[in-house]
Amino acid sequence: MTRSQRASVPLLLVALAFVAAGAHAATLIPMDLTQTDHLKAYGVAYWALEKSYRVEWLLNYRSGSFLVLDGGTDVAAECRYYGVVYEEPGGGDLAGIYRTIEEENMEVVLLEKAPAVALYAPGNIQPWDDAVLLALEYAEIPYTIIWDKEVLTGELDRFDWLHLHHEDFTGQYGKFYASFQNADWYKEQKALYERLASEQGFPSVSEQKKTSARAIKEYVRRGGFLFAMCSGTDSYDIALAAEGIDIVAAPFDGTPPEPGAQEKLDFSRSLAFEGFSIIQNPLVYEFSDIDMTDVTKLRPEEIDYFTLFEFAAKHDPVPTMLTQCHVNVVKGFMGQTTTYRRSLVKKYVTVLADYPGSEEVKYIHGSLGRGTFTFLAGHDPEDYRHLVGDPPTILSLHRNSPGYRLILNNVLFPAAKKKERKT
Repeated sequence: MTRSQRASVPLLLVALAFVAAGAHAATLIPMDLTQTDHLKAYGVAYWALEKSYRVEWLLNYRSGSFLVLDGGTDVAAECRYYGVVYEEPGGGDLAGIYRTIEEENMEVVLLEKAPAVALYAPGNIQPWDDAVLLALEYAEIPYTIIWDKEVLTGELDRFDWLHLHHEDFTGQYGKFYASFQNADWYKEQKALYERLASEQGFPSVSEQKKTSARAIKEYVRRGGFLFAMCSGTDSYDIALAAEGIDIVAAPFDGTPPEPGAQEKLDFSRSLAFEGFSIIQNPLVYEFSDIDMTDVTKLRPEEIDYFTLFEFAAKHDPVPTMLTQCHVNVVKGFMGQTTTYRRSLVKKYVTVLADYPGSEEVKYIHGSLGRGTFTFLAGHDPEDYRHLVGDPPTILSLHRNSPGYRLILNNVLFPAAKKKERKT
């Protein structure tokens, strides 16, 4: 039964829940190893924001716990229903929590509102799933699916947060040509994309996608929060750098790439990467040298772990929010884009997680204008090699997933406002 269905539960049951819980003001949702369902906990925090309850994110306190300052028995009942561990701190307990936060590398961030969430994703069924969609569904966080039409008609500003579905913004259909050019799903997708591009007046899918990429960039500049994973990250930046340049081979748009396309790339237009070399061969399943999947393949899966950076919570609350987790070493996971080449990450971009002592970077964040962008490499945090056609991950089996926590940190990030410190 979903939250919307539960709205019709007789008031008597609600009253009984109130009596059973007992009256209390604050509810602490710990996010350390005592939590039984980290992912549902984000959903409870989002639900509390929808109810206009006061929610604080206690950065680095018990692995990024949530404190709901009102809502009392309603919040407790929500936690119990979803199997989320909670505590009911009294006044003295709260004072101790705040004192600890003041003295340690911790910070209090007020979550002001439930952010409006959009997923840039196609309307047709694709032979792969998307980790962000799975996370939102499991946590019961509402979202709206949009596509190029909405992006290009100015509807992005209705949303606080935008996720780029597993997408190829270069217009090369994921570079699946060599392996899947004869597959029904590939031919259907190509036909659909070409029809939609033509209807919107574009000569090719590549030009349509690059135009959408620029519109999304302006959304970020105006104050939007952008999150992307896998090929939705590097292909997006390549599309920005390739404005006005035909970089794709004939199997994708019917024409060969223009001569000297590599030398014409403008890295000042891209968000996160610079100095990269594009791969124009349609038979190579790779966009550029940004991705380091070939290096990852040389490492045994059982020792594939990346490390989250630790930031000064009081001085760097944004990267601290994005790295909240109950572990600091996270199991790796592959994708079409698995890790980023460190030497190609722009200097102003903050690295949030990497493979220490190597060229491999996993998780990055940066700002543009009044907005931000965050890129997480890899496809599914709980499916090491997620292949085309594989079934979706069942998150009820991964309720404490550190990798999925990183995704949900990003969903709540737009709700945050740094709490004013008293002097």
